[in-house]
Amino acid sequence: MDLRIFTEPQQGATYDTLLTVAKATEDLGFDAFFRSDHYLSMGSGDGLPGPTDAWITLAGLARETKRIRLGTLMTAGTFRLPGVLAIQVAQVDQMSGGRVELGLGAGWFEEEHKAYGIPFPKEKFARLEEQLA
Repeated sequence: MDLRIFTEPQQGATYDTLLTVAKATEDLGFDAFFRSDHYLSMGSGDGLPGPTDAWITLAGLARETKRIRLGTLMTAGTFRLPGVLAIQVAQVDQMSGGRVELGLGAGWFEEEHKAYGIPFPKEKFARLEEQLA
């Protein structure tokens, strides 16, 4: 059985905090570190000190860890163009020595899209299908 750690840094975490958790994940024998792909906090948290980007964070962690698998539970298909996402994931996978896992989702949180000027297509599942083609 694989045991994995999942974090929700949009609720309030710095890169240094995520690095500490990822290193503990590795040191304690867990198999993977995953993080959400959100920019806006949800619920009662204020999200401070502010958002972090999933793939930029994972790139840093790829260089700072040796064994654990790295990824997103789901990467929002609406946040990045398909070709750009493919380049980002491939680059982080190379930086980690092949330890990346990609979960891909349609991007559901309309308020988050509005807050950051990201188009929220009415046909978001068509966009996900396009990315998977």
